[in-house]
Amino acid sequence: MSVREDFVNYIHNLQDTICAGLEGVDGKGKFAEEIWERAEGGGGKTRVIANGNVFEKGGVNTSVVYGGLPTAMQQAFKVPESNFFAAGLSLVIHPLNPFIPTVHANWRYFELYDKENKRIDSWFGGGADLTPYYLFEEDARHFHTTLKNAMQPFGEHIYPECKKHCDEYFANKHRGDEMRGIGGVFYDYLRPTDDTDELKHFDFQRANGNSFLDAYLPIAEKRKDIPYGEKEVEWQEIRRGRYVEFNLIHDRGTLFGLKTNGRTESILMSLPPRARWAYNYQPATGSREADMMKYYKPMDWA
Repeated sequence: MSVREDFVNYIHNLQDTICAGLEGVDGKGKFAEEIWERAEGGGGKTRVIANGNVFEKGGVNTSVVYGGLPTAMQQAFKVPESNFFAAGLSLVIHPLNPFIPTVHANWRYFELYDKENKRIDSWFGGGADLTPYYLFEEDARHFHTTLKNAMQPFGEHIYPECKKHCDEYFANKHRGDEMRGIGGVFYDYLRPTDDTDELKHFDFQRANGNSFLDAYLPIAEKRKDIPYGEKEVEWQEIRRGRYVEFNLIHDRGTLFGLKTNGRTESILMSLPPRARWAYNYQPATGSREADMMKYYKPMDWA
């Protein structure tokens, strides 16, 4: 099979594995699946969990889309009229308990073709990042170290580069580069130079995807029974507001999905069920919430 076919099989299997792992931690919530089709070519499988014991709302979605590259994307990629293929898994999980972090991850593969359908470009991209509302430093170290260990066999330099890219990307530029969470890893436009390099990139992609449950589930398990009250929920909702701002203003994946006529409901499943925006909100001096602000900037965790 081609890398294109292998990658589609991989993300569908990974979707099954991740959904099963999250259901196991929740104990109540189950993922509901909806199959959708894109008129221009392709479609996807949207899986959503809601109102569970642990996870208030989340989605683990796969999409496989293809066809003519929309004009807006031609301009973004600086290419003439072209065809494309894009496949990926994207997930966002918003827990109920404010002491469990929100988590996001995606792994994708893209091919670009000329009008004769000859492949002229291809690349991998992806990553995972953590958005805690209350931070336990051991959780931050665990998450980052797990991602680092997955990348280590591919080169000592890769994790630091991907971590830096993540810190810079998942930041609200309009709020003075305030990060939406504590980062993770992010990489894009991993272009193979030959068939051997393509397989190496695919192995790297698999290693990252396969590390996700090990990075996140122990944190959710450890924090899911911590008592909380209205003050913690209010802070969670304020920080969720920052999450929404990033996704709707800056996130390239959201914009790509909408510009390629992806399924709007699946794209916007990343948004939390509840968020708030209080005018000029400032956490009380000396509070745990105020202390959290020092973590929303690049820091070394692994």
